[in-house]
Amino acid sequence: MNRVILMGRLTRDPEVRYSQGDRSMAIARYTLAVDRRGRKSQEGDQGQNADFINVVAFDRTGEFAEKYFRQGMRILISGRIQTGSYVNQEGRKIYTVNVIADEQEFADGKRDGFGDKKTEPETPSQGWNDGFMNIPDGIDEGLPF
Repeated sequence: MNRVILMGRLTRDPEVRYSQGDRSMAIARYTLAVDRRGRKSQEGDQGQNADFINVVAFDRTGEFAEKYFRQGMRILISGRIQTGSYVNQEGRKIYTVNVIADEQEFADGKRDGFGDKKTEPETPSQGWNDGFMNIPDGIDEGLPF
């Protein structure tokens, strides 16, 4: 089974291109910085504490990434690992590893730093729209539940 689930931050905005042909398809490429858990060395430093994972998203998943994903956002993806290779201009064989995203979603909400903080209240009592209507006190007898 080839399945991977990753949560990390975007290192830059997704790079999106569209395929040629009868049916144009979005191909989004981006890199996730995924925190790595590990032991500290004897000197006390952690060294590299993140892995940088290349992700490719096709079609609607790619369009979603183009429209909504921005550098620094924390996102959650699931997909599969795909390996490949090619020969570069110098004649050297280059090996690639990508995650092909099947599903992707935000791991943080707007209130966690990616919305307009000036217009969003800090607490529900300041008018944050949490999907529920405010019901005044003293009208319990008119409610059907």
